[in-house]
Amino acid sequence: MFYVFLLLVGVAGLGVYVLFIINLVPGVQEERMGVLEPLPPDVGRWKPDETSEAAARVRAEGLVREVRHYFYEGKNKLVLQVRYKHEDSGDIVRVLPDEPVKRKRVRV
Repeated sequence: MFYVFLLLVGVAGLGVYVLFIINLVPGVQEERMGVLEPLPPDVGRWKPDETSEAAARVRAEGLVREVRHYFYEGKNKLVLQVRYKHEDSGDIVRVLPDEPVKRKRVRV
């Protein structure tokens, strides 16, 4: 019975470490799991998308597909934003919902 109690205390201690220490102490998460890969160099800049299938489909409609990566600093979240502009007037015709971009952790 004592060994079961000892095992429960050990599991509880590990749970406290994982839930609180890793999330609240600065630098621990990077030390244990690695740092996030760097952001793309063109974050925040719209650029025309000319190579994807979606760009080829809307080109027949007279639209230009533009994409950009946007980084929400408060949430530490990287998203891909897509918009379609009219080729002649430059008016934005439609905007797609943000697509989250999963960043990998890299060991340093």
